[in-house]
Amino acid sequence: MTTLATGPDTLTRDALAVLQPGFDGTTAPDWVRRRLGEGLASVALFGRNVVTEAQVTSLTAQLRSERDDLLIAIDEESGDVTRLDVRTGSSFPGNLALGAVDDPALTRAVSRELGRRLAACGVNFDWAPSADVNANPDNPVIGVRSFGADTDLVARHTAAWVEGLQSTGVAACAKHFPGHGDTNIDSHHAVPRIDVDIETLFARELPPFRAAIAAGTRAVMSAHILVPALDPDRPGTLSRRVLTDLLRGELGYQGLIVTDGMEMRAITGTYGLEHGVVLAIAAGADAICVGGGLCDEDTVLGLRDALVAAVRSGELPEERLADAAARVRRLARWTAGARDGAARTEPDPEIGLTAARRALRITRAGAPAPLDSPVHVARFSPEANIAVGDETPWGVAAELSRLVPGSTDGTFTGTDAGTHALAAAGDRRIVAVVRDEHRHAWMRSALDTLLAARPDTVVVEMGLPQAPPRGILHIATYGAARVCGIAAAEAVVAG
Repeated sequence: MTTLATGPDTLTRDALAVLQPGFDGTTAPDWVRRRLGEGLASVALFGRNVVTEAQVTSLTAQLRSERDDLLIAIDEESGDVTRLDVRTGSSFPGNLALGAVDDPALTRAVSRELGRRLAACGVNFDWAPSADVNANPDNPVIGVRSFGADTDLVARHTAAWVEGLQSTGVAACAKHFPGHGDTNIDSHHAVPRIDVDIETLFARELPPFRAAIAAGTRAVMSAHILVPALDPDRPGTLSRRVLTDLLRGELGYQGLIVTDGMEMRAITGTYGLEHGVVLAIAAGADAICVGGGLCDEDTVLGLRDALVAAVRSGELPEERLADAAARVRRLARWTAGARDGAARTEPDPEIGLTAARRALRITRAGAPAPLDSPVHVARFSPEANIAVGDETPWGVAAELSRLVPGSTDGTFTGTDAGTHALAAAGDRRIVAVVRDEHRHAWMRSALDTLLAARPDTVVVEMGLPQAPPRGILHIATYGAARVCGIAAAEAVVAG
């Protein structure tokens, strides 16, 4: 690798300041600590960096021993996308469950408790909430991460979530601008395209971001999506029309603009990582999210040097890089002041479970038989998208085993899933757990098989409840967080 920048001069420091890299391990690597002394102003935590809250607190203290004014970011949406509770499942329901309750005060209380936990761990920047309107129910990557399909509902809960989180001194980040809800492709794999006219975009996609801005969100995250009505050539993250003309100009937003993960194929597949980062800063982004996949020192140095080289060649105005770096440092200063001025609130460890219980939608077809003996939990598991990951446990089996000792469970997938589940259950009553049944033909077929043979089957839908309720008891949880599983298991036992 050719290193163009050899010392911590102003240009080099600014190039490092706009990067928000991840790293491996549960302690601070030496290379990260060195780069913090050279100008790196942010780091990001992912599931691989988290074991316990005490360990995260120790990790953030290590990092801040090198630089006190450090932004420590995390992708903690709660619900299905959790990093703080990556090994157990989230203590809070996600956006769709909160939208289903539709009580902004509850949403505010949930995000406040999340913010309290993050702040206690030393995290001061959360890449959340999703402000996307889930206009396409077949969306493979947003789904339960959205507050819902109604624009006004999404707007009021986005604002409430931002207010609750930021009351604790943790900066919020409304994403994914200008709206990722009406897509049928995951930008981790390719470039999604939203073919709507400008009137639809302004009426449906933008109001939640306007609400977030009005609520004082300190950051907005760009989306790697192509919106031809705004820019027919470049995805939002790389588009000056989207980030500078629309977000800064028309919407009047003056906070930090951070990119979605730059390793995604939507960027690297067409532009390459280093060139994509240069284009993003030139378009108006201030901070570069990288490290979900590439999390080594060479990646950071390569991006630093690409930015320095782009300034020296004239491709990237030096003033634009300096402005971006200044906005990163400004947010770090805000978090320090907000942390000191945040109201000290008592922990509310039950608020997540309270919200999950309120979100349940229960449909009964007749009178369910009393649950007075062990059951078999058949979990029909689709492939997880990259944002959710496959590390986090989900379902109702663990809680049902506690409530009904002797219960068994199994995970099934594919064309013969229903037949295998029946065989595994034997003569036990079946609790079938699904996730986005409407999106998976094999899952619908599996339920058909179960219900034909065992009409007393209980169905728990832990994804988007788009398919018609069926089973003698149907429970929609609006998400697969751990607390949603607890609430559903309670409902199964209660009948």
